[in-house]
Amino acid sequence: MTHNIVFTGGGTGGHIFPGLAVADELRQLFENSGKKCSIIWIGSSKGMDRSIIEKSGSVDVFYGVPTGKLRRYFSLENLVDVFRIIGGCIASFFLLLRLRPAVVFSKGGFVSVPPCLAAGLLRIPVYTHECDFSPGLATKLNSRVAKKVLLSYPETASYFGEKFKGKIEVTGNPVRSIFYHTNREKGRQFLGLQEGKPVLLVLGGSSGARQINSLVLDNLDFLTAHFQVVHQTGGEKSGFDEESIPEVSTGVYKHYSFIYNEMPDVLAAADLVLSRSGANSLWECAVLGKAMVLVPLCGSGTRGDQVENAHFFVRAGAGLELVGEEADSQHLQQALTKMLDENFRKECGANALVLGSKQRPAKKIAETVFKEVFPQ
Repeated sequence: MTHNIVFTGGGTGGHIFPGLAVADELRQLFENSGKKCSIIWIGSSKGMDRSIIEKSGSVDVFYGVPTGKLRRYFSLENLVDVFRIIGGCIASFFLLLRLRPAVVFSKGGFVSVPPCLAAGLLRIPVYTHECDFSPGLATKLNSRVAKKVLLSYPETASYFGEKFKGKIEVTGNPVRSIFYHTNREKGRQFLGLQEGKPVLLVLGGSSGARQINSLVLDNLDFLTAHFQVVHQTGGEKSGFDEESIPEVSTGVYKHYSFIYNEMPDVLAAADLVLSRSGANSLWECAVLGKAMVLVPLCGSGTRGDQVENAHFFVRAGAGLELVGEEADSQHLQQALTKMLDENFRKECGANALVLGSKQRPAKKIAETVFKEVFPQ
């Protein structure tokens, strides 16, 4: 007998990659127990979801459903998106009715709400995981129908009411298993790095970050004077202008629109990471014990989750942060100058490793889901 397991979530890589990590661990549990499963992902019918998930090899089938974005501010698009969400709920209901999965696992994002609500109506067990320090709106909605609400941080439990106490379990944030088996030298070979200057890896998330890209280009002379810079710039919407790269940076500055298969080894080769503070990037850095300089996304277009994530890691001594008006050239150079002190950098890395060296969250979550299918 083959057991159908549905995963849902998406909209950004931060919702997709942790889910894929859990999917890989869950498949391994099924194989080890001599049982069969089919892992199915319900994601957005638009955007990056299908491309990333199908290329991963972690999922057997992908289904796209219509969905609308859950905005916390007034927008005329909210009116249109209400109908998209209703359409997503109807599509998800009939899809789940046909698939009859043993469990639905949600990794969050607005696309996860219709499948979770449909699963609740069909009395299919729902497990939902929150990456960030404070729960997003999707998680708050999904938690109403969830059997278990899985969290990355113990402190996040305080955002839920008393009636959710029995549902909550702190698991940590899932990271792909390949990050636990990296090869620093392979990363250096892929990048063509030389011995000498420390390696600064710049990440803006899977779609890039205009603010970070601008900071890098504005300070490239300073950066390349002190570091070998590896820059993941993001796609077309990242605001990265290749023509503006000064010629003097040749040989000590390498840029890539996106790194996927090689990223674990590339991260292992880095001495320092300059990044947004999305949960996915933070916990991958923590697993590999990397010192960080964090530039969280903040302002009216965000609920402040990246700022909260950054505060948590900085309080733990894993790095430094540039928040709001401090995310400028002066403060960036000050922070990176402090990180040139090898002892300070290693101390931050060691503190990060303490956070990331706990039980592998993806495996722990997969075991929890597996027990739902085969209770002992």
